[in-house]
Amino acid sequence: MILVLFSNILTGGLRVAAGLCLLSRLLSAEKPGKKPIAAGIVGALAIAAFLFRTNLPDFYRMVLEAVWIAACAGRWQKADIRMGLFVGSFYEIEVSFWQFLLSAGMGVLFRSLAFLDARTFCGQTSVWLLHLLLILLAVFFSRKIGMSGEAIFRFASMMTLAGFLLVVTLSEQTRLALPADALSMWTILAVVLLMSSLVYKVNRQYEMEKELAEFKSQQAELLERDYTALNHAYAVNAKLFHDFHNHIGALRQLLSHEKYREAIQYLDELQAPIREMTDSVWTGDETVDYLINQKAAEAAADNIQLQAQVEFPRHTNIRSADLCAVLGNLLDNALEAARQVPGSEQRCIQLTIRRIHQMLVIKVENPFLSVSLQENGTLKTTKKENGLHGWGLKSAQTAAEKYDGMVQTTCMGNTFRAVATLSYHGVRVE
Repeated sequence: MILVLFSNILTGGLRVAAGLCLLSRLLSAEKPGKKPIAAGIVGALAIAAFLFRTNLPDFYRMVLEAVWIAACAGRWQKADIRMGLFVGSFYEIEVSFWQFLLSAGMGVLFRSLAFLDARTFCGQTSVWLLHLLLILLAVFFSRKIGMSGEAIFRFASMMTLAGFLLVVTLSEQTRLALPADALSMWTILAVVLLMSSLVYKVNRQYEMEKELAEFKSQQAELLERDYTALNHAYAVNAKLFHDFHNHIGALRQLLSHEKYREAIQYLDELQAPIREMTDSVWTGDETVDYLINQKAAEAAADNIQLQAQVEFPRHTNIRSADLCAVLGNLLDNALEAARQVPGSEQRCIQLTIRRIHQMLVIKVENPFLSVSLQENGTLKTTKKENGLHGWGLKSAQTAAEKYDGMVQTTCMGNTFRAVATLSYHGVRVE
């Protein structure tokens, strides 16, 4: 019995750790670090010990582990608790479902019901065989950086459908008399898993449509803002052209009386509306234009100069939400660091966006007052108040990884540099 308890503790820890990795990919959450993995294993140990002493059925183990996975993911991986609980429950049922299928399949193969009893050597053999396969899957998915959550969801759905066909096949075989109640229960749960896959798909579709609607709304606002700015520019140009001879006469009068300072001031007043237009960045991409011009306005309000050199490709597969996560967070971090630097002459942010073949490179350079601390190999925020601070670069890194890219940071003297790379390909616009 002690060996069974030890086995339950180890397999429980493996299940929870693999569940946290799977949940991070499906929900686009933070990758599980040492803290969530350690907390998950400790929780699995406590659950296994509790169930061993109370002798409760496996149903309670699935429920407790699903709740614990959702809690750890919500606490350390910033995952949505509601969806985390849904995915955790689906995962626990799926693992238990395949545990039954593997045990029953080995029992039919060797004509022994001992494989269905986890307290026997044969039962432990099937248990550890499943968990070794689970470890291999977790390692495979964690190393496949380019694999999206949608691809993992399709794989899980295919496994559920294959399991449903297998449980029906097991109920029809005559080689070994399997418990009829167990076959009926897992057949029903297989149907529940298929329905859960459909619910998850519908929810993801709803979230995508909601995000698309929000983006369309923001795009409409950006187009209206651009139209207003261009209309204003045309009105200013028309007014200047209409009053050109009057301005020339006024300037000639000032210069003839050697009022050079007044003439320069007069020219500055005429040039101000045009300068507002020329200072704006126009790349042809609404999201990039909006982000850069908005951050430039914030920088100007804090007496920070933002210099931008942008060459941005149009009609790519880079989603606006991911582009905002990368470019927006890099600029936000640069503004926060530049605000702490004394002396307006040193407050300058350099933004460079270049395309190199099928690679988009975003580089942001800014001055900083103090070297950021390092924690677990990543830069740690210098802000003292608690909250969501420190997640900017992590969010940018997560978004860049979707496009086989990365975010690299370096410190040279008093200059902090962040470089993000994203692979892209063109898309056809109908």
